[in-house]
Amino acid sequence: MTEPASPGLDRLSSLLERFSVRAHMFHNGPLCGVTHFAAQPGLGFLHVMRDGAMTVTHKARGGAPRKLEVAEPSLLFYPRPLAHDFHNAPREGSDFVCATLAFDGGDMHPLARALPPLIALPLSRVDTVAQTLSLLFAEAEHVRCGQRLLADRLFEVLLLQLLRWLLDQPQEGGITQGLLHGLSEPRLAKALVAMQEQPGLNWSLQAMAERAGMSRSAFAALFKQEVGDTPADYLIQWRLSLAQSLLRQGRSLKQVADELGYANPSALSRVFTQRVGLSPRAWLNQFKSP
Repeated sequence: MTEPASPGLDRLSSLLERFSVRAHMFHNGPLCGVTHFAAQPGLGFLHVMRDGAMTVTHKARGGAPRKLEVAEPSLLFYPRPLAHDFHNAPREGSDFVCATLAFDGGDMHPLARALPPLIALPLSRVDTVAQTLSLLFAEAEHVRCGQRLLADRLFEVLLLQLLRWLLDQPQEGGITQGLLHGLSEPRLAKALVAMQEQPGLNWSLQAMAERAGMSRSAFAALFKQEVGDTPADYLIQWRLSLAQSLLRQGRSLKQVADELGYANPSALSRVFTQRVGLSPRAWLNQFKSP
């Protein structure tokens, strides 16, 4: 188990405040035969199997196992669009609650980009979600005023609790590198959270290492090992993700450049074009209605 980060360090709020996730419950009850869940742009899935057994299949080259046997109550989390099929014996229809997850920024959401294509966990291992699941199942079983809204919010609570659990034991969820893995390392977490909360500061390698309480060389080596990017590359990607989100909210390029610590709009535009492959204007035009 990974050593917990420093007491009082909130490793998720600044991330999810800037890049939210909205859940929408779309199924409650048994599933029999073969059920296909299509990949939809910008959407992930969160399934909870309450009872039964099933086989899950994925197409090749999606990154998830071609075939997965689920024999006990389990949680299946797809952070990115990935088609999958549930196979249930007709006489043993498994009981489910299922939700889509709309990640702000779609595939560019920092967590969606950093997580494995599938996290499958028996509920018995994720003991911190028991109370939320009890509430969720109770809401799903009876039609009451506000049921859909409350169920959606409970799915979001469930996701947050799952992310907390993964921060404390990333290997249990198959996370061996990436943002969540970096946030699980106490020293790196201090630097990562500081960059997430204050992206416009002049973040030199020395400044990052000081936040982590490490030397520059040790910090750079550990960061690359745990996160998979150099500190500079991670900072650029974080700023670009923020820039895309802010531009889609209607902020001007100058406002975004000022907020993210670029000397002028041209400097941001240059980095944006190099990394994204389109200028900010051309990228933004993709989202305008025809």
